[in-house]
Amino acid sequence: MLFDFNLIKSVYEQMPEKVNKARKTLGKPLTLSEKILYSHLSAEEKGDKFKRAEDYVNFAPDRVAMQDATAQMALLQFMNAGKSKVAVPSTVHCDHLIQASVGADEDLKEALLQNNEVYNFLQSVSDKYGIGFWKPGAGIIHQVVLENYAFPGGMMIGTDSHTVNAGGLGMVAIGVGGADAVDVMAGMAWELKMPKLIGVKLTGKLSGWASSKDVILKVAGILTVKGGTGAIVEYFGEGADALSCTGKATICNMGAEIGATTSIFAYDKNMSTYLRHTGREQIADLADDIMPHLRADEEIALNPEKYYDELIEINLSELEPFINGPFTPDLAHPLSEFAKAVKTNDYPQELEVGLIGSCTNSSYEDLSRAASLAKQARDKNLKVKAEFIVTPGSEMVRYTTERDGILSEFENIGGVIMSNACGPCIGQWNRHTEDPTRKNSIITSFNRNFAKRNDGNPNTHGFVASPELVTAMAIAGDLTFNPMTDTLINEDGVEVKLDEPKGYELPPHGFDVVDAGYLAPQADGSGVKVEVSKMSDRLQLLAPFKEWDGEDYLGLNLLIKAKGKCTTDHISMAGPWLRFRGHLDNISNNMLIGAINYFNDESNLIFNPISEKYEEVPATARAIKAKGQASFVVGDENYGEGSSREHAAMEPRHLGIKVVLVRSFARIHETNLKKQGVLGLTFADKADYDKIQEKDKVDVNGLTNFTPGVPLELVVTHEDGSKDSIVANHSYNKVQIDWFKAGSALNLIRKQNAK
Repeated sequence: MLFDFNLIKSVYEQMPEKVNKARKTLGKPLTLSEKILYSHLSAEEKGDKFKRAEDYVNFAPDRVAMQDATAQMALLQFMNAGKSKVAVPSTVHCDHLIQASVGADEDLKEALLQNNEVYNFLQSVSDKYGIGFWKPGAGIIHQVVLENYAFPGGMMIGTDSHTVNAGGLGMVAIGVGGADAVDVMAGMAWELKMPKLIGVKLTGKLSGWASSKDVILKVAGILTVKGGTGAIVEYFGEGADALSCTGKATICNMGAEIGATTSIFAYDKNMSTYLRHTGREQIADLADDIMPHLRADEEIALNPEKYYDELIEINLSELEPFINGPFTPDLAHPLSEFAKAVKTNDYPQELEVGLIGSCTNSSYEDLSRAASLAKQARDKNLKVKAEFIVTPGSEMVRYTTERDGILSEFENIGGVIMSNACGPCIGQWNRHTEDPTRKNSIITSFNRNFAKRNDGNPNTHGFVASPELVTAMAIAGDLTFNPMTDTLINEDGVEVKLDEPKGYELPPHGFDVVDAGYLAPQADGSGVKVEVSKMSDRLQLLAPFKEWDGEDYLGLNLLIKAKGKCTTDHISMAGPWLRFRGHLDNISNNMLIGAINYFNDESNLIFNPISEKYEEVPATARAIKAKGQASFVVGDENYGEGSSREHAAMEPRHLGIKVVLVRSFARIHETNLKKQGVLGLTFADKADYDKIQEKDKVDVNGLTNFTPGVPLELVVTHEDGSKDSIVANHSYNKVQIDWFKAGSALNLIRKQNAK
């Protein structure tokens, strides 16, 4: 039994009373999100009624999950927190560092060789502090959590933005930076601004080519990449209940792409069935007993517009498949209109690679539906025109699909089965191509498709669709192909049409696995030694950041004014840089190298005020820091969109950046900056972004009276000596201001634990 039964039993025993209390306090029926949030208030929380999008609230999550790329920095920080053991159940999952190249077996062997130092570090730290450890090859963190740990009505945080996947099993699951994870693992309250609520009413039932993936692809088109910021997206209605549990997880997973705090579905019979199929009958029994508390109150569905801040309605019976992209996951194209978009926008029509799997779409249902098309291709004598790559989500899914002949269907049409890991989805893909910079098209069942995201090529047009549609498109090798209406010519010269995909929600013969890949920690890890070599280029023990000196910031140099989309991939790239995720100084050499400089439309080429030459961003930041000076960064809308990676905040802090001033922030990144002691500010007047010039210096006035709700004044001095005064807003509360003054949230934790 991997899950913590006593903890879950305790949550369920207390939930009815807590929900009833919240309903009485708020004086209204409750949504599911409100039930879970109010039943997870921290013991330290003094309030009992909170305003959405205004009040910061202290919560007590039930568990923490970390993937290997982010766990390194999270655990390096936890080692400085002064604790001997984690306060809540926590796990580490080794899924990010395995590069997809030639196939599962060979790639895993190479990963074990190349990353041995990191894996040993993570396993030893896990052993020492009571953390469950999932070995390389065990599976992708979110799939493994869904199969083993997620439970309806629970609350968890994870150091990955797609932690929200667990909402498919009725859990409030939120992606955070490693410093937030340290708070919870250290037994402290976890702070979050009370989210707004977006309701999505689903009616009807999916059929034919339409899938759960198409629900979120459509929603992304409606809300855009920032439309869910600061909100929980709650799906409800008979259409929601009709979706499979893993289909619900797919929808919640990609909620990260609209900036949502998390997404969630109500507990229903499909979730109960999934729990029972994954060895959690005891949890299903407990959840069944309190089902009304694991669903929104009945009044909500009758008048949803009264209880949600925004309402969207989708009829699943009328839902058409979607293909989103390129370069952003919210550019939504209905399948019937996609061929026209390809031609109108001159997207490369030839499809070179189709990739299925990832944490978003790697369930048994996903792979079985896609395999039905692979079987058709062989039966109808069709030659697959595009390269085809399959990434199972977990060893349990891989073993079961291999047993049931599903993986062999992919291999029969030339598909390559990669390791149970993130792989191409996060840029861990050794793509075999003679020209890594040419214009080309790929289609995936992943979640993100930013430029350079998958293969490092800025000219790769990445499109996102369901696994079954990806498979059909790979068979055709043509982006203008519509499997719902078009035919293909087979190897005999005969015109054939693909039938609708068919699959199984759950394996008819049940799940099975020989070795799931889990290692339990020692009962007493006090004797475990965690060693980090001073000569290592992969791992580096952390030194605390300096405390604020109590003075206003004066004479900060503009480092870069980022133009347009600046995601965490732009700020701290993944791919080959993942190897340095445990070494702050080395990984800082990728800081902002993907951001576009407003003044020359180039990446990684900015004016260096020390040398007065154009140089790389990290080198310029280091030069400014070496002179005893500091920097500030200016950004556009939704700055820091994408991954939860706190490296995108720690690197600027390490290289002397004091302030990040933007038009608007993505939620996780803004919190990460605050946690690391970087001052995150927004233009009160967004047009002031245009006032920033290339050789500017800035003074930040008002820090000596830094107060919640009170803007700061920035005086910008231009090269010609002229000045502009800019009002900068902030969202810091009293506790977050204490983080800033202490130099970081971790510094404050360490002080408190030392008392």
